[in-house]
Amino acid sequence: MALLLAAALFVAQAVNFALALRSSANFRLAQAARPAATRIADALEREAAGRGPILGDRGRVRVDDANPIPAWRERRPEVAAEVRRQLEELGVPVARVDTGLRPLRRDTRALRERRSEGAMLVIAAEVPGRGWLRVIAPWPRTDRRILLILIVQTLILYAIILLPVLWITRRISRPLNALAEAARRFDPNATAVPLPMDGPSDVQSVTAAYNALSRRVNAMLDEKDRMLGAIGHDLRTPLAALRVRIESVEDDEDRAKMADTIDEMNRTLDDILSLARLGRPSEPPTDVDLAALIDAVVEDFRDLGADVTTEESPRLPIRLRPSLMRRALRNLIENAIKYAGGAEVRLVPRTADVAIEVADRGPGIPADKLAKVFDPFTRLESSRNRDTGGIGLGLALARAIAREAGGDVSLANRDGGGLVATITLPRR
Repeated sequence: MALLLAAALFVAQAVNFALALRSSANFRLAQAARPAATRIADALEREAAGRGPILGDRGRVRVDDANPIPAWRERRPEVAAEVRRQLEELGVPVARVDTGLRPLRRDTRALRERRSEGAMLVIAAEVPGRGWLRVIAPWPRTDRRILLILIVQTLILYAIILLPVLWITRRISRPLNALAEAARRFDPNATAVPLPMDGPSDVQSVTAAYNALSRRVNAMLDEKDRMLGAIGHDLRTPLAALRVRIESVEDDEDRAKMADTIDEMNRTLDDILSLARLGRPSEPPTDVDLAALIDAVVEDFRDLGADVTTEESPRLPIRLRPSLMRRALRNLIENAIKYAGGAEVRLVPRTADVAIEVADRGPGIPADKLAKVFDPFTRLESSRNRDTGGIGLGLALARAIAREAGGDVSLANRDGGGLVATITLPRR
């Protein structure tokens, strides 16, 4: 707003400056042309009335047989045209009108009387039957004071108009910037701190609406957490009861299938609840050794007889939520084991971040499906066989956990077959 007003004022003052220069030029033209034409007409009239020859016209009008203005003098054609027009209005016929600038002589009376004049303008009019009538008129210099006055005037206008505009825009923008920053930094885990009501009434209304919205969002998230807790409790209780009751089943194969079904339901429930609660995790971030965390997860899979390998990595402290990160890493390793029978885990420290790579030699994923598999409940194979995958939440949960930590998860096919899932985390 301030820049727009400054530009508008500048354009207005530029137009004003152009008009002032034009007015000054017209005034200088009139100051030179009108008195000269009047003197020539008066001299001819007095001579015609017998009141004295032109040579006696107090030295103001001279008569020459030829054009008295040398060819090398600077001409002013606009003055010549104006003098011709003035003489024609006064009824004096002229054949030609010529002009020429002549610098002031230091010993002239004109210099003593007109110290501000820049030069003298010689005006000569050829009157049929009378020769060339010559008049000397002042030719003022271009008044530089106009430019100075307009500059000072512009600065005064800027001070009078722009300073209040800057003040009011600052009064509006400061609370708006605070509101935008609060919206960017909104944390559902923190208690909503109301923004101060500042600025004009319209901005205060927006701030009040944001404060009310943040309170409603936090209340909804609290209600969601309570609801998820109740759902988890209500579902785990009958699942635990079923686990106890299947012990009475005599057929070992049926009992094992029932137990697998209950375990799968528990894992699905854990995935759904974890994904739903990810926006407000109860675990606080802590400083952990990422290499040790990876080794612990890999050892858990090895204890279960899974073919999971890892490379020796140096100690790498990083701040994150360890339980969630273990969950994300387990999901990636489980996918590699299900589809390839094993996994290779590697920690790759880099300058700005750190990468955890989980590679396998499975069938891989078509390039056009690499982004699609991160959508919840998405599985590339349609058999719904629990031996080859759950309900399609593993990758979605892993990516959500990584992004909550400020990183991301990406997939890429390996040369020679297989897939590489990479968790990228910032080093902070």
